[in-house]
Amino acid sequence: MKDASFPERPVVLVTGASRGIGAATALAAARDGWAVIVNYLRNAEAAASVVDAIRAEGGDAYAVAADVGSEADVTRLFAEVDRLAGRLDALVNNAGLLGSAVSAADMGEADLLPLFRANVFGLAACTREAVRRMSTQRGGRGGTIVNLSSMAARSGGQVGWAHYAATKGAVDSLTIAMARELGAHGIRINAVRPGLIATEIHDHRGGIAALQPVRAQIPLGRIGDPEDVAGTVTWLMSPRAAFVHGALIDVSGGR
Repeated sequence: MKDASFPERPVVLVTGASRGIGAATALAAARDGWAVIVNYLRNAEAAASVVDAIRAEGGDAYAVAADVGSEADVTRLFAEVDRLAGRLDALVNNAGLLGSAVSAADMGEADLLPLFRANVFGLAACTREAVRRMSTQRGGRGGTIVNLSSMAARSGGQVGWAHYAATKGAVDSLTIAMARELGAHGIRINAVRPGLIATEIHDHRGGIAALQPVRAQIPLGRIGDPEDVAGTVTWLMSPRAAFVHGALIDVSGGR
């Protein structure tokens, strides 16, 4: 039963939305008139800040904790979406892990499994649950899905991060393959591939300051902001992108 306090407006679930690109996307979507389910893993305070920021601007948002790398948590997350909203119109598969650098000579299951569980298995599980709710063949009203990939899927990324690049290559392949199936269900699916973006994901390797030398390789001459990516994601969610389906869109400043 839908929560009576939830507004009658289109609903988007943004996974990993407590910070970085996810938080920027949640805010941008709210400004476009979406009610936002802000998913987070552990940082309840950061998620609450995103919710508060949306509500301060007159929007509607609710935070739900769940680990998208866990099948049980994904099931619970979507049950909570059902309870709160009674509908789902868009899914942004943003949650994911970067992991730690590892050489090809040392890479093992312990390096691969956590990244694939979060970046690939979790994305597939969330997509499955969204399709079950959105599909016009299942009584839904259709919808849109945006996956967050990475330019590493195309370039291979930095040395030591082949395992991360591999997960994002899988995201690209899933996006293209699912597009062939989901169009008939009234669902558009696309992926955005960010380049170097100033987010907390870089903190464990010296922060964005340590990556400043890379800026010289970016034709636009700057490192991207989360809002640069969020604008592309919300465009893909909008009617303005009604004929964009199965696309991989680079947001990289030309690099």
